[in-house]
Order: sequence, then structure tokens, then C-alpha cells
Amino acid sequence: MSSTQPGMWLNLFQAAQSTSLPLRAQLCTALREAIRSGAVPYPARLPASRTLAADLGISRVTVEAAYGQLEAEGYLTRRVGQGSFVAARFARPVEAEQPLRGSQLAALSQRGHQLVRGGGCRDPRTPLAFAAGSPDLRAFPHDTWRQLCNQRLRRDAATLAAYGDPQGYAPLRAAIAAYLQQARDVRAGAEQVLVLTSSQQALHLLGSLLLDEGDVVWLEEPGYRGARTALAAAGARLVAVPVDGEGMCPGDDLPPPRLIYLTPSHQYPSGCALSLTRRLALLEIARKHGSWIIEDDYDSEFHYDGRPLPAMQGLDRHERVIYLGTFSKALFPSLRLAYAVLPPALVEPACTVRTIYDGHGSQLMQAVTADFIARGHFAAHLRYMRQLYRSRRALLIEELDAKLPHLLRVQPSPGGLQLLVELPPGSEAHLTRQAQALGVATPSLRSLYLAEPGRDGWLLGFAALSAEEIRLGVRQLQVLRI
Repeated sequence: MSSTQPGMWLNLFQAAQSTSLPLRAQLCTALREAIRSGAVPYPARLPASRTLAADLGISRVTVEAAYGQLEAEGYLTRRVGQGSFVAARFARPVEAEQPLRGSQLAALSQRGHQLVRGGGCRDPRTPLAFAAGSPDLRAFPHDTWRQLCNQRLRRDAATLAAYGDPQGYAPLRAAIAAYLQQARDVRAGAEQVLVLTSSQQALHLLGSLLLDEGDVVWLEEPGYRGARTALAAAGARLVAVPVDGEGMCPGDDLPPPRLIYLTPSHQYPSGCALSLTRRLALLEIARKHGSWIIEDDYDSEFHYDGRPLPAMQGLDRHERVIYLGTFSKALFPSLRLAYAVLPPALVEPACTVRTIYDGHGSQLMQAVTADFIARGHFAAHLRYMRQLYRSRRALLIEELDAKLPHLLRVQPSPGGLQLLVELPPGSEAHLTRQAQALGVATPSLRSLYLAEPGRDGWLLGFAALSAEEIRLGVRQLQVLRI
């Protein structure tokens, strides 16, 4: 395409121009937008680098560097002697995100407005680096999983194709309970486990089940946006409670909570652990006020410095804690399997409400996951991934400290799939725009604050990136200017 359309390429390039970015980054931005919008559709061939350089009045080296960058990001496929082509993943152009128009917003309820404003990402594709919370799917034992799927289909195809138990496949619930007792000191049997599709579904379900309009919910500040959105949708009055080095630190002047949402083993996003003193104090608050505690134990499988603190649920003697976990990071996101460990009094109500949502999850995937755990593959996979992620985390810290000490300060935590880095005050928005223009994801720290202005920083994911990709991502960030 386009050796005959120099005007189009010049217009695209000029639209993306920015005096604060190198020419290569500006060209990358123009080409990404053209491909994503469908202006340059699959399987179009881009101009030869010499031709495009002449059309735009820039160096051929700059064009070659931009083409190479977009190939690494998956936007282009390059064939020796043939040229550079839009990658097959863009066979259906990704529609640009458009804000809802006034007429559309006017048709929504107040709760609908709130949900839209707090909504997540509709495009599942992410740039090369540093999307937070993404596991390395290349390292997953796909052959083993395929064999287990085939075995189940040969043996139980008709049974697994039928409607299932809303509480979840019984052998999987038993496997989850056994794993949690051994690994996290959770005190519960299979009869207390509810299998769901995601932690987010669990939060929406629990908000509907436990909260009335105006009920007070304590949230960590900063904290997980998904919890904020789900609980606000239930009509809760959200109260931001500051976090320090020992976790949530509630003051004496806070209104009594109906529910407390915590990430005690690995606080999101700081990575600190809730101290034993604070855990006991919050359990006493829950007992005193009849409050519920949601313990979201995300990323607890990936702890790199010693053994993580046991789950808070194991300390609960008054059945106030609801424990949440997911297989999205430990196995793979599209599995769509998570779980809640419920106090006995909530099991029947929660299972009933679950039938209103989606009835039940995939019987086949639950059965295969149960087999994967029972045959030792889950434990072996976690051991391997901990070692792999530990080395990648160390490499990212080393690269950032060596190449970007003037720009950011690493706040290492003992676990998780991302690193928190602090930026100079007032710089986050400007630096994030520059990073996005380079095709680098830099999830915002400031966006995780509910009430305070918040600190400037990023959450840099490392788990899904090879050593080469980590080094490339850091090199990309070196061009940023405050």
C-alpha cells in the first residue's frame, strides 16, 4: 500500500507529531493508530522504508527502526524480499475507544453512569511491556493440559456437557480446599467453596448479597479499582482508609463498616503485608460491628522472599472472613475460574444468588483443573513459575536501577507479578503519555486512589516478559523526558 499514496502517510505522520518525542516514536504512534483504526487494514503492505522516508522527509534509519519496533510489538509481519505487512491479528480492525455521547449517557441509570466511568479495558490486547498482572502463557504446560482435556472428553463428554452444580464441580472444590489448607492455612472444607468465573464476579455477587444502599465499606488507599467499582455498584458508601508499611491503618474517627475489603498478604499496589497486630485488630472490629471482611488473596502463589504470611481467614474465630482466590494468574486468564471460601451461613444464599448471574461455570474446565491439581501438575507449575518470575523481577529491578535512576525509584515487594515504581511529583500524566506513544503500558498508581490526590507512579508488570523483552522495554523508557 501507499508508495502511490504519499499524502496519506504524510497526514498520518503529521497528526502524531510531538516535539517532546523522537521521530521514531512519532512514526510508531502514527502507524499504530492507522493499523488499529483500520486506515491501514490487514493484509496491507507498507511502503518500503526508503520510499516512506522520502515521502516523509526523514531518515531511512528512522523508518527501519520504527518498522522493527512495530514488528516486535506484533503490529507488523516482515518477510525478506517481500516487505512489511499488517499482522494477521488485525484482520478485524480494533475500533478506537469512543466516549459515550450525551444522548447515550442520558439513557443510563445513575448506577449505569457509575459503572461506565469505573469500567475496565474492552480491548484485551496489551503492548509489549509493562502491562501489570499478566502471567507468562508461553511457559504454561499446554501439552499436559491438552492431554487432560482429551482424557476427560473421552471419558465424560456427555456428563460434562450438561448443566452443572452452581456451587462448582465437587472434585474441584475438594482440591481447592485441600490446596488452601496446605498452602495458605485456610480453615474450610469443600462444602464452603464456591467456584466462580472471576474475583470480579465474586465481588459483584457479594456486594449484591451483603450490602444495602449507603452501607459503609472500608477500602485500602490506594487499592484495587475493581473492588471499588463492584462495591460502589452495590450502593455502598466507600471510605478510603490509608495504607502504611503494615497495611490498612484505620483511625478512630471512621464510621463503623458493614464490609472491609483487604489484600492482606500482598497489598495492591504497595506489596506490603498486613501485620499480625493489624489483622487481629480488624478481626475484632468485624466481630464488634458484625462486619464482613473480604480477603482477596491475589498473587499469593508468587512470593519470592520466604513464605508469605498465612491467610487472615485462618485467624478468624467468628466466621466474618470471606476468602477470594483465582486461577487467572496461576494458570491462564481465559480459564475463567476463581473461588470464594465462605462462612457456613453464607454458602446457601451465595449459591442461590450465583444462579441469577450465570448458573454455573464450564464443567469441562473445572474437571480438567481438578485433574491438573490432583496429578501434581499445579504444584510443579507453580514451583517453576516462581523461579522464572523471581529471575525476571530481579532483572527488571537491576535494569531500572542502572538505566533510569533519574526518572523513577523502585519500591520492591516480596511477591506479585509487577513492581511499584515512584515517579517525580506531578510527572505521571506527562510521562505516561510519552510511554503510550512508544507502545509501552505503564499502569498508573495515581488512578488507584479514591480520595487523596495520590502519589505519582507506575505498576510495571514483568512476569509475561522474557529477559530480552524486559531489556527492550527499559530501553524504550530511556527516551522519556520529564
